[in-house]
Amino acid sequence: MDQDAEQQFDISDFRADHRTQFLASQYDALAVRIGELDELAADESMAELAAEERRDLIAQQQALFEEMGRILAAAKEEDEKPYGVVLEVRAGAGGEEAALFAEELAAMYLGYAVQCGWKTAVIGESRAAHGGYKEASFEIVGDGVYDALRFETGVHRVQRIPVTEKAGRIHTSTASVAVLPMRATPSITVNPGDIDMEFSRAGGAGGQNVNKVETAVRLVHRPTGVEVRSQSERSQQKNREKAMQILMAKLEMLYEEEEAKKHAETRRNQIGTGDRSEKIRTYNFPQSRITDHRIKESWHNLEEILAGGLAPIIEAIGEASAHGTVAK
Repeated sequence: MDQDAEQQFDISDFRADHRTQFLASQYDALAVRIGELDELAADESMAELAAEERRDLIAQQQALFEEMGRILAAAKEEDEKPYGVVLEVRAGAGGEEAALFAEELAAMYLGYAVQCGWKTAVIGESRAAHGGYKEASFEIVGDGVYDALRFETGVHRVQRIPVTEKAGRIHTSTASVAVLPMRATPSITVNPGDIDMEFSRAGGAGGQNVNKVETAVRLVHRPTGVEVRSQSERSQQKNREKAMQILMAKLEMLYEEEEAKKHAETRRNQIGTGDRSEKIRTYNFPQSRITDHRIKESWHNLEEILAGGLAPIIEAIGEASAHGTVAK
């Protein structure tokens, strides 16, 4: 490698990052020694030895440069990898029955999370007058959360006889699910000046801290109108951080949905589009059957699955996605 090639290495980022600072210092030490050898090479009797050692040191520098690059690339990949998700459930068509179904779906996912050893927390919930959820959101954190739940986004349909139905007719209701990945480093950039922030007192039970301190945080992204609220943490700062994470997750999903629409043709062999308006699954109570419409597969242990036994469905969808065996 000639001297011009050496000058192409810029390690300023490696010097600034704590994960590569030590290797960068070794690189710089080699650079000092190479400079000494350049001076030594002026002596003809030492030129050949100096040139040989110089080649060896340059090779060491290149190896260090490549290693530092691998370290930061791996760190970036880890930062961009979702460490958890925000799971949102909303009642759809069907009135009271839809709200009850939305709560059952939420319980199903939380039960599955417990079986997987993941941590869960309620971010916010709005209950319907006669029971169930109008909407609710939960944080689920743990290894493999996003990979397992990423295909749950969409409309879930339930078919059953409501307890209030005297004629014994089967009603159809819906609830929507959205799975939003949470990353240490968001995949999109948002202008902080586009975000409005408000503080208020957290609602519900919580003691003196809730009653006297404005710990709840509401964020609004003006360009899209997306808003989030966090009041589950005890301090305003933690709620602000949590709200920002949720807002970024929502904006990432909007971006990904728009990209999916642009490239719908190239996604036809994948498990759906990830669109929240796409009907993905039917829960048929009279036949104790769950059918996933994307892979055209059914399971006949509905009660067990609603209790958190989602693993067979998650595995089947993951395998179909990996092999591209999705029905069109």
